[in-house]
Amino acid sequence: MADQQAQLSWRDGDLPVSDQFDDPYFSLANGLLETGHVFLAGNDLPQRFAPGFHIAELGFGTGLNLMAAWKAWEESGQTTPLRFTSFEAFPMAPADMARALEAFPDVKPWAERFLAQWTGGGTCRFDTLELEVVIADARVSLPEWTGRADAWFLDGFSPAKNPELWQEDLMQAVADHTKPGGTAATYTAAGFVRRGLASAGFAVERTSGFGHKRHMTRARLLA
Repeated sequence: MADQQAQLSWRDGDLPVSDQFDDPYFSLANGLLETGHVFLAGNDLPQRFAPGFHIAELGFGTGLNLMAAWKAWEESGQTTPLRFTSFEAFPMAPADMARALEAFPDVKPWAERFLAQWTGGGTCRFDTLELEVVIADARVSLPEWTGRADAWFLDGFSPAKNPELWQEDLMQAVADHTKPGGTAATYTAAGFVRRGLASAGFAVERTSGFGHKRHMTRARLLA
């Protein structure tokens, strides 16, 4: 487990805000709709789902992205496990995750199944999900990881608040752990993030963002 658990405050009753990074965990507009727009559609999901599909993520946070992906996986008719690996330096307490996820009744069945087993880190297995949350600084743990993902959710706190999770060497590590033709998506369109992904070998596209964010970033690893 990590040396330091997430420290957070609550805004407007049910919006968790990181005290470490002074940044909300999800969109003020609608976190679930943002996940659908940025991370699912941004990686052409669920259209690309197939048995053995592997999603990797920087920043597990509340687990909302996992819930949305797992829901989409099951609703697309997949019956084998979705593989999902997330890297998180400051894990949120399960009770805080439960409180945050209560704001999204559309994923309640998946959240309840997950939270019944989740202890705060490590692995969690269901018939349709194989989850591993690596509790460590991704700058250290990702280069050591032996897996390769079909799709990446790049969901660290904003580059302005948490620049360490968006540096060129970490984007290179993302590329090194992406299958040929694999994709990545993120809510940010910061120039240095797009340049880092391009330098790592991705074809990078700036597209329409969600809510008040004018733009987001999609990327596909070149063969």
